[in-house]
Amino acid sequence: MKKKTPLSHEYIMLQYSDYLLNHGERPKNVFLFAKENKFEEKEFYHYFAGFEQLENEMLKHFFEKSLELVESGTQCVSAKEKLLNVYFVFFENLTMNRSVVLQIVGETKWQHLKVLDGLRIRFSAFVNSLAFPEPEIMKNAGQRMQEMNEKSRLGLLWLHLLSVLEFWKRDISPDFEKTDLFIEKTIDTGFELLENEPLRKLVDLGKFLWKEKFKVV
Repeated sequence: MKKKTPLSHEYIMLQYSDYLLNHGERPKNVFLFAKENKFEEKEFYHYFAGFEQLENEMLKHFFEKSLELVESGTQCVSAKEKLLNVYFVFFENLTMNRSVVLQIVGETKWQHLKVLDGLRIRFSAFVNSLAFPEPEIMKNAGQRMQEMNEKSRLGLLWLHLLSVLEFWKRDISPDFEKTDLFIEKTIDTGFELLENEPLRKLVDLGKFLWKEKFKVV
């Protein structure tokens, strides 16, 4: 007799992913989904309130696994290096699950999706853990000004992640190499702004964005 697989967050997410890939839509309801996977409906609610929360947790899960992988293999790297590493691993992870991710988000603009709430919270915690280089003027600023600076940086980085997600969603280049280039150029430019060499990098970035026009061709 085949041993029943214990229920867990990851097991339910895996079965849900398989359902999306095989049917191209959400299950009709939790009862039918649970019945198909041979567990009770009430057991589902031990882990998730519904399919929307499950999808929310899936995207956060991809980021957390990416972060764990980066943190297990890097020591004493700069904020820029760690951010790049996490972005590259995260988008590699998304690519490995691309059909499921696109099924979850559809054609809707990222910034309007509640399904990103869990990812946003986890990403924000990660950003707040990084030691960013600070301009000299901020080193001498008061606490309130420093807090405003940190909040602005967090908001900008979240918008940046959304822009990369949108770019990746429409990328049709082999191995999504244009997404990798987009990540590298935009993060490099952001840190150059912090390190007082903005003009050359902004011109370079502007040329790249103008050429692409945010359309992958």
